[in-house]
Amino acid sequence: MRGSSRSTTLVGGSLGALAAALALVSLPAAASPADDQAVWVPKEINFVYTGITTKYTCDGFHDKMRGILLQLGARDDLKVIRYGCLRVNMPETNPGVRIVMHVLQPAGATAGQTVSAHWKSVDLLAGRDLFDAAKDCELIAQIDQQILPLFAVRNVDYSARCSANTPLTGGTRLKAEVLLADSGAATASR
Repeated sequence: MRGSSRSTTLVGGSLGALAAALALVSLPAAASPADDQAVWVPKEINFVYTGITTKYTCDGFHDKMRGILLQLGARDDLKVIRYGCLRVNMPETNPGVRIVMHVLQPAGATAGQTVSAHWKSVDLLAGRDLFDAAKDCELIAQIDQQILPLFAVRNVDYSARCSANTPLTGGTRLKAEVLLADSGAATASR
């Protein structure tokens, strides 16, 4: 019994010494939201939607694009100007928007006044059923190609399996981590 007690003491003592040694080692702290610094950078693009399966009214397309740009981290003073609209309250063949905005880029990538920022996971189709999301397949494909490169993003999860006139349920997604300004940083830097 004594031998058993002694080995338990040795093991316990060794574990205690190991715990004490680990406590002295400083491990890097997890990144807090304020750890990232970013710079607002102006971006402009003319974006024309071309789709066969889903058509949008000019107002509907304008509102959808404004919402998506804000989700991706555009500053809220962005301008989204409609063009190519010929019909009133009816779906357009090729609605377009002129986008003038500021987006965040990591401070090390560009010069300017820095703001505190953080990375946030964004799902552009969150809260929608799979069939409804599939109807935006062509738009999601065009956003991935033309709009997403304007933003600082990482860990992009994208799929757009589109079929003319038939939404393919479950084949459309666009998720990414985007760089967003911390609370108050967006208005403080204007």
